[in-house]
Order: sequence, then C-alpha cells, then structure tokens
Amino acid sequence: MPKRGKKYRAAAALVDPNRLYSPEEAVDLLKKISYTNFDGTVEMHLRMGIDPRHADQQVRGVVVLPHGTGKRTRILVFAEGEAARIAEEAGADYVGSDELIQKIQNGWLDFDIAIAVPQVMGKVGRLGRILGPRGLMPSPKADTIVQPDDLPRVIREARLGRVEFRVDRTANIHVPIGKVSFEKEHLLENMAALIDAINRARPAAAKGAYIRKAYLTATMAPSIKLDPTQVAAMKAM
Repeated sequence: MPKRGKKYRAAAALVDPNRLYSPEEAVDLLKKISYTNFDGTVEMHLRMGIDPRHADQQVRGVVVLPHGTGKRTRILVFAEGEAARIAEEAGADYVGSDELIQKIQNGWLDFDIAIAVPQVMGKVGRLGRILGPRGLMPSPKADTIVQPDDLPRVIREARLGRVEFRVDRTANIHVPIGKVSFEKEHLLENMAALIDAINRARPAAAKGAYIRKAYLTATMAPSIKLDPTQVAAMKAM
C-alpha cells in the first residue's frame, strides 16, 4: 500500500470505518474532508447483489442528473448527411463519420460520450476494441444509437448531466454525481435520481439484497460507507 499523505490521514481520521452513514450525513462529512485545492468530483460506488457473469443479471442504463455533473461534456456524433446537420445544429462538439473513425484509430479520444445514428454503425463497429473497454462505444442499451430525429434530445440530455451506469465484472457500479462545491441538497437529489434509475433497472433474476454496499467519495478523499438500506430507499424528486 502506498503511504498516504498528511492531509489524507487527517481527513480519514474524521471518518468512522465501522459506521454506516445516512446519505445526508455522508454528504455533510464529505464536504468537510475534501481537502483538494480544486473542485473535486463526487462519486458513488455500489456493490450489487447480482452475478454479472449471467446475461440475465446485467445492470445498465442512463440517468439525467437533475443538477448535472459539474463538468462540460464533450459530445461526439457519428453521422452523415442530414443527420450530421441535425447533430451540428443541436450543439455536438464533433460530428462526422470516416474522418472521425480514422482519427480515433490513430489514438484520438478527446470526448466524453459518443452517439451514432444506425446508418453509420457498420463503420463505427470497427472501433469496438478501442471504444468498448472505455465505455464509449455507442449502444442501444445506453440510448446512444438513435434515429436522427432523436439526436437533439440525446445531445441536450448529455449537456444537462446525462450519465451512464453499468455493472462491471466484479459486480460494482461507479458513477460521478457532481462536484464538492454543489449544494448538499443538489448532491442528494442527484444521488436519489441515480439510485432510482438503478432500482428501475433491477434484473428480474436478481435475488436478495440488490444494493449490498454503498460508498461516497470525492477526488483524493477517503471513502464514506453508506447505509445500503437507506440508499436503496432513495427516490427521485
């Protein structure tokens, strides 16, 4: 284990590792122990009660956080012709097809979300090995393969704070929910929107406790263990 710095150790001393904090208590505490001189990203980490090895126990979806993520999302759209015009008018940062595909194959990845229209997916499919492991590959399940008429909606949602959640191979979900500078109520509302969406994405094959463990943390800050029962009961406003 690497040796922790003095500021981290001082922050960690304020967190009781044997206590399960309520979401409200955790947000208050996180604001006290975040010690970076920049506005850190607040993240939720969830241990799910599912077996991701089974196709019928996957947990994946998208949610528009009511108060955004605090980060400007760089949006790329794979489209041609009229669809490209619609994407440009809707405010996408990068729009194109062959030239963008070649650029990505050459190592360029300066974007946060990739959206595509079905008409170009035959070409975009070549990027699966590059974009897939990074969670950037357009997918119907993530609502990032859409018809041209839906591009303005998806681009607008991405600007407002649209985030994707997806269980990984170790049955964990990791999602940013805002910045340390956000008001407490805004962080709690973003958290509730995320949990509500995850609950609605519960697979029918999931048995027992769905959310087994939950943690709240921020950039470079120690994590705070949440009461999973209280977290699971959160509802979007």
